[in-house]
Order: sequence, then structure tokens, then C-alpha cells
Amino acid sequence: MTDVVGHILECRGVTKRFGALVAVDGMEFDVRRGEVVGIGGPNGAGKTTFFDLISGLTTATEGTIRFLGHDIVGKSPHRLCHLGMARTFQLNSGFDDMSVFENVLAARVFGRRSAGGWIRIGQTDKESARAMLADIGLEDIADDKVAGIPILARKKLMVATALINEPEILMLDEPVGGLTPPEIDEFIALMLSLKARGLTLIFIEHVMRFLTTLADRAVIMHQGGIIYDGVPSGLASDRTVSEVYLGSTALQGVA
Repeated sequence: MTDVVGHILECRGVTKRFGALVAVDGMEFDVRRGEVVGIGGPNGAGKTTFFDLISGLTTATEGTIRFLGHDIVGKSPHRLCHLGMARTFQLNSGFDDMSVFENVLAARVFGRRSAGGWIRIGQTDKESARAMLADIGLEDIADDKVAGIPILARKKLMVATALINEPEILMLDEPVGGLTPPEIDEFIALMLSLKARGLTLIFIEHVMRFLTTLADRAVIMHQGGIIYDGVPSGLASDRTVSEVYLGSTALQGVA
């Protein structure tokens, strides 16, 4: 079954309750193939919980989520990976005692293109991992242990381990958190190269310069729902968004 009218992801009435707390409240959200969507909003708005619902880490209390035409509510993250969904996280995850190359190779052999795990690893898998490191700009540290690499390299590594599975959609949770301005510029350049290839991207980010530079569409969440869904250039003039961010620096540089 394929996605309908160009929608790769469709969410209808998606709600998540934790007791009396409604963390995500009736979300209506679609993403078209090749679209780049940036999600912002204050802490506690429900952004990461919404990501968790889409990527199978948490099951929705109500509503439907369809990916490539498949109903995915209740499906495990590894099943969604095999369908073509990849995700990175706020924390810079990785196997610290393994090399950068081994991390990407592990993602390859246990991911969407798996042929059976380590016991069936082949030369093609190794070549694909090496090519991915070169593409992302990590070939110079391919043999370094992950525990010792800098934060920007760890963030790039998470992207590499996601891309090695040739996903249909890539979801990134605060991808430039903790980076310096020059490092953010370097990461923006990487993301723009993925966008140019037509990869569908959804990301959560508080750094508005990153969001407005990369996204085709900005979605701002507050109290579990959407208060803005439109072009990034409209954020600064939107009264509701301004009120939500009043007293913060979130919208500095948005114009």
C-alpha cells in the first residue's frame, strides 16, 4: 500500500494521556514526500512525546497514524525502521566502546537492509558503511572509538546510522542542541544537502535560525496542540506565537 496524494505521514486526532495529563491533544498533522518540516515550541509543549508516538516508542491513547499508507499505531520501533522510518534523539547515543565505522556497520546489518545480523555481514555492507562515513564527513575518524569523538561528530554519526538504512523519512530531535554557532552552520550545510536529495525530514528544534533556514514549513506546538502551521517567514508576525514565546529568546533572528 502506498502513501495517498503524496502524504508520507498522516496523523488524525492523535492524543496521548498520562493519567490526567494530556501531553498530546488531538494532533492533526500531515507530511508530504520530500517536505522538510520544523517543529518548535516551549519546553513541555508535547514535541518529543509526539515524536515518540510517531516512531513507536509510545503508543497513542487515541487517534490514527499512517506511514506510507500503513496504520502504525502500536508497531515497534524496529518494525517502523524496516518500513523506512529513521529517528535520532536529543542525547548523543552510540556504542562508545566501538569505532565510528563499527557503529555505522551495526546500524546497517541490524536495520532496514539487514541480511541477518553479524553472522551474515558481507563486503557490500562494509563498503556501504565506508561510503556513508565519507558522505557525512566522518571518514577521517572512522577507526576512532565513539567515546572520544567530539559532540558534532557524534551528532553526524547519529545521522549516518539513520541514513545507512536508506529511510523514506528521517526524524531528528533537537539535532543542533549543544553546538556552537560555527558547528550549527556545518550541520545546516549537511541537512541542506539531504534536503536537496529529496529526503523527507521532520525535526524538533529550539534554535530558530536552524529551523527557519532549513524548513519548508514550520509547526509550533503549545500545550499538546498546534498553534502555528505555515511558512517559517510568518513566525515573527504571528500574534499567538509571539505571546507563547513572550519573554524568551526563541524568536530572535526570525524575520
